Amino acid sequence: MASISTWFRYMAHKLEYSLTLSLKSHRREKLSDRELIQIIFKNLFHGKITYLYSGKGPEMSPTMAAHENTLLVRKIPIANTRYLYVGDAVVLKDPNNSEKYLVRRLAAVEGFEMVSGDAKEEPFVLDKDQCWVVAENKDIKPKEAYDSRTFGPVSTADIVGRAIYCLRTAVDHGPVRNSHTAMGQDSPILAVELDVDEMAKNHKAQ
Repeated sequence: MASISTWFRYMAHKLEYSLTLSLKSHRREKLSDRELIQIIFKNLFHGKITYLYSGKGPEMSPTMAAHENTLLVRKIPIANTRYLYVGDAVVLKDPNNSEKYLVRRLAAVEGFEMVSGDAKEEPFVLDKDQCWVVAENKDIKPKEAYDSRTFGPVSTADIVGRAIYCLRTAVDHGPVRNSHTAMGQDSPILAVELDVDEMAKNHKAQ
């Protein structure tokens, strides 16, 4: 069971998520103050800031297995460098099929200079709201990897979450290795929202 200090940290994250998401909706839909407050309280007291995602992960070995995996994903209210860090395992829309999602490592964000190992390719700087994502599996050749090395930079706005826990099998599971900052921020969320039994049931149903 989570300690009181962990619960306070968890609720602080939930409050920030709720406020950010509610203000985003307010700007988009022009909500009344009453509607805004209702959404804030609904997100704060009834919603979770994680969800389960299932997918195969040969490109993300060893974090994910080649067969079906179940991930606990932290929702990202606004995909920017305040919430995302280089080194994180992120869930993003497939740049070639917006109905599908990928899990990749965030390797660089806006402002980073990208230098290729191929001398024929010119260096370039990632534009605002662009990022570079890569597969984790070192056995996959760069030109065969389905990541930014083949499809180029992606919009940061296409990132929907950060993978924080991976269940590969019922007896092989654990926290996902992310950036030090992200893992510190996600620890109270794992302490409160992680339910391995629920993940195992979801995994078995795939």
